[in-house]
Amino acid sequence: MKFDVIIPARYASTRLPGKALRDIAGKSMLEHVHQRAQESGASRVVIATDDERIALAARAFGAEVCMTSSGHLSGTERLAEATVKLDMSDEEIVVNVQGDEPLIPPAIIAQAARNLAAHPQASVATLCELITEADDLFDPNVCKVVVDNEGYALYFSRAPIPWHRQAFASGRQHLPDDTQHFRHIGLYAYRAGFLKQYTAWPATVLEQTEALEQLRVLWHGHRIHIDLALETPGPGVDTEYDLARVERLLSSR
Repeated sequence: MKFDVIIPARYASTRLPGKALRDIAGKSMLEHVHQRAQESGASRVVIATDDERIALAARAFGAEVCMTSSGHLSGTERLAEATVKLDMSDEEIVVNVQGDEPLIPPAIIAQAARNLAAHPQASVATLCELITEADDLFDPNVCKVVVDNEGYALYFSRAPIPWHRQAFASGRQHLPDDTQHFRHIGLYAYRAGFLKQYTAWPATVLEQTEALEQLRVLWHGHRIHIDLALETPGPGVDTEYDLARVERLLSSR
């Protein structure tokens, strides 16, 4: 199956400026991400950026670069512009791999693309994993998803969903045995034509309330198919602590 990967990358970062080019075990973080994407079997891997420093570094390790506007508010907007500049057909499948995920398993990049190809009714495909710890369920930084009997997303939230009325009335230290909870993994596959629609829509109330942009898709009546991830992705990089942690993990391989 043919699919492409686009890696949106920016230099500015509030918590870790220049993190895309920070060194991890002898390579920039961006190069690690690019390598994982190439290992996924993608037909084409492109780095989309608005920063010449990132473009220069990416070309130095052999990456294809697409220069995009500096006015984008999200990686999805940058992705959409790149699909137009790269002259992708509306039916082409493109996977958005975030530039701060140097430990992302190549297998799940391909899995997200296959998931979309297998579900023509879906506009977007993404992944999840089972939540096994109560702390994760009640952590607002962990996005939860509830799906229907065919695996299509019903809702995403930072709140603990589904809410087990009986079990959580007596405490929140343990997960109930009779209900499954799932963490959403922020890896998306799109058809290039849908991205044009998505970016033409304004941000919605639910999206702004939860600070979860995938809710814009559901708000407009489009479907998102969820698959259980074949592998658990490693930690992303947002802080100096994350950088050191990933450095240790990569150095030990």
